[in-house]
Formats: sequence, structure tokens, C-alpha cells
Amino acid sequence: MSLTRRQAIARTGAVGAGIAFTGALSELFAGSAAAMGRHGYGPLVPDRKGLLDLPKGFRYRVLSREGAQLRSGEGRVPSNHDGMAALPGRNGRVHLVRNHENRVTGRIGVPTVRGLTYDPAAKGGCTALTLDAGGRVLSERVAIAGTAVNCAGGPTPWNTWLTCEETEDKAGTVGYTKDHGFIFEVDGADPYRSGAVPLTAMGRFAHEAIAIDPRRGIVYETEDAFQKPFGLFYRFLPEKPLGGPGSLRAGGRLQAMRVPDVPDLSVIQEAGATFDGVHWVDVPDPLARQTPIRLQDFGPLGITHAQKLEGCYWGGRSVYFVSSFARSADGSGADHYGQVWRYDPLLRSLTLVIVFGPDTDVRLPGESPDNICLAPSGGLMVCEDGDGAQHVYGVTRRGEVYAMARNRQNIGSPDAPEYGEFAGVTFSPDGETMYLNCYNPGTTFAVTGPWRR
Repeated sequence: MSLTRRQAIARTGAVGAGIAFTGALSELFAGSAAAMGRHGYGPLVPDRKGLLDLPKGFRYRVLSREGAQLRSGEGRVPSNHDGMAALPGRNGRVHLVRNHENRVTGRIGVPTVRGLTYDPAAKGGCTALTLDAGGRVLSERVAIAGTAVNCAGGPTPWNTWLTCEETEDKAGTVGYTKDHGFIFEVDGADPYRSGAVPLTAMGRFAHEAIAIDPRRGIVYETEDAFQKPFGLFYRFLPEKPLGGPGSLRAGGRLQAMRVPDVPDLSVIQEAGATFDGVHWVDVPDPLARQTPIRLQDFGPLGITHAQKLEGCYWGGRSVYFVSSFARSADGSGADHYGQVWRYDPLLRSLTLVIVFGPDTDVRLPGESPDNICLAPSGGLMVCEDGDGAQHVYGVTRRGEVYAMARNRQNIGSPDAPEYGEFAGVTFSPDGETMYLNCYNPGTTFAVTGPWRR
């Protein structure tokens, strides 16, 4: 998608548009509910408060905003709201665990808290909001601090959150006192139960997201690398699969995916293309002591790379993962504007399910899918991460794509507007509320309405 097209989208304020893509959408929704209507929920209605445009009948509440005081009294709400999960609690409560993708510099870092801080020099981490059964905020506190560039992650079957550091910086770099590039487990109900312990066996690299096979306990991990050599798709075989809180500390084996005769996923352009006989190769040095994992020696057959591996989720019997884009100018084998891949562990097969864009209609978005989640109404919610106007898009089981939300918070100027990306889209355990973050200015929304219409 060209910048010109993005600018055109921002100028026209297009609503109710659809993503240009090819692929078998039905594969994405195994195990989800019945499909929605053919036109989503209708056009977006401009928000008088200038925060969030939604379809008619939907409402939002601002749960938290950067710079405000945390209810715990530990400091201010940090900046750069990113990945998030809504975990069930007792008596209908919801524990909303939220990443903050802060580096050593930034607007507001995560406050350091004794017993919850990994590296005092790092400004990233997570905060946790507890909501009552009516959706009211009961508490907001630091859940982990002293981590770096906490981008995405994923929930566990035992209702904790795995937060991922999207960096490879080591101790001594930019002032850090410890190595970074790890996954940490966060307990939203009681953060002190999980502490700030890196899950080192799961690898040290620029993590993006994870998804866990709920039957076998295998953890799948994406690596977000936009410069060559690009990232890998991993699986982690725990010593204690599905062992509950803290079980991943027991270690396990980290492997990377090798697709025979496909060194770069970007060269695959036809939706529906399937590759059998996928191999998993042990990572020589998961801690990347001397060499980043994606540069390590995986033997004469090499390993399969892909640019910008981001969102990851489990659906039906398969894991799905997103490549946000590929650009030959960056060293990819071909260009694309977003892919969704499906790996079936029983068949050991990999299928390209969706290819986004490009197209020539300025009303149609189609670039850089990022965070994704399954919606209880029977489809996907996709956070857009590109230039110009920023949306959350819904995809029905029939394949219709529609605008669900648009960010109205202009962080640029009237003549050159800019809008922060959406991230962390997730649903409450009862499916009645969609939570999502605006990255900048950091804002967490709760959206209610006729989801099952």
C-alpha cells in the first residue's frame, strides 16, 4: 500500500470499507460461533468527543489513560499501550493485563516496584486492571516492571499472561543491567505470585506473540524482525506441558520451523498454497549468547525466515500467525501487504490462508495486519498498524470485512494528521465486551454493544 493511498484514506475518512484479500476465510474460524450479518454492524459514527468512532448502537468507556495516577499509588499510568488479555477472575471479575512497549527513553515508563522488577534500568512491563462484573475498574497496578519493549504475548490455558520482549539488547547496552529478549509470565490476579522471572529456555530474541496448543501444551512463538535476516517461527516443548502457573520455568526445548525448499515465506503468493512435511529444528543456542538465533547454523538445509512475524493465536486444531508485510527493498524475496498462515501440527502442514492487498481503491484498507483475536460473534478482529487512519477491522465467517473502530486521537497536526495504532484487541470471558488499546496516546477502551446481532 502506497503512502499516497494511506493519505487518501485519512482525507476521505472512509468508513464501512473492506480489506482486499484472497483466501479461504472459513479456515480461520474453526470452533467459533455463527457468522454475523453480511455487512458487519454498519458505518462508523463520528465520535463527538473525538476519541473513538464506532458503529451505531455501540458505546465505549475509557478505562485508563497514560499519565493518570495508578489506583495503587505506585506512580503514573505508563505510555505505549500494546498487547493485552482479558483473563477471568472470581465472582465475574476480569483481570485485564496490558503491555507497555517502552524502551529506555519514552514518555512514561512502568514504575519499579519491589518484587516485580527485573531490570531497574528498563522502562517496559505490564499493568493490570481488575474490573468487577459490571465492568467498573476496581484496581489498577503494576504487574511486572523492568522489562523492555513489551510488545505482544498471549494468554495461557491456566489464565496467566505471557508478556514478550521485542528486543535483543544485552546487559551493558543502552544502560541495561541485564540481558533482554525474554518471555515473562504475569499473574493478573496477584502479580507477586509470578514475580519477574525470565523464561530463558523459551529463547532470547525479538519476541512478538505466542499461542499455546490447549491439548498438548506446545507454545508457538513469533519473531518480529523487519531487517534481513528476518525472523523465525518457533515452537517450545515444555518439560511440564500444561502444568499451570510457573510450570514453564521448568524449561524445555526450543525449535524453529523449516519448510522444505522455502527459505523465505514471502515468495509464496497464492492463497491456499500448502506445504507438507514441515520440520522443526532444535535451536543451537536459545540464549543467543554470541549470535542471534536467526543467524545461527541450522545445518545444510538452513531454516525458513519471514519478515515481520507478529500476531499469533490458536483456533480449532491449528495455530495461526501473521506476517504484517514483506518488502523486497528490505531484502524479502517478494512483496506483500500481509499474510495469515495456518500450521496444522497433526498433519505437519503449513497453509497460506489469506493474502492482504494490494489494490487500487483508496476506500479499501489492506496493509499491515498486526494483533488479531477471535471474536465471540464468529469472526476475527484485526488491528491495523500502518500509516494514516488506524482501524480495527472485523472479518465475518463469510469473508465480509468491515470497519469496527477508528482512532480519532490526532497526535499530528490539523494539516498533517497522525494517529496511533490499535493494539491488544481482546474480548471479555463472557464475550460481551471488547477491550482494545490505542498505542499513542496510551488509552484503554471497553466497547459494548449488540455483538451477537
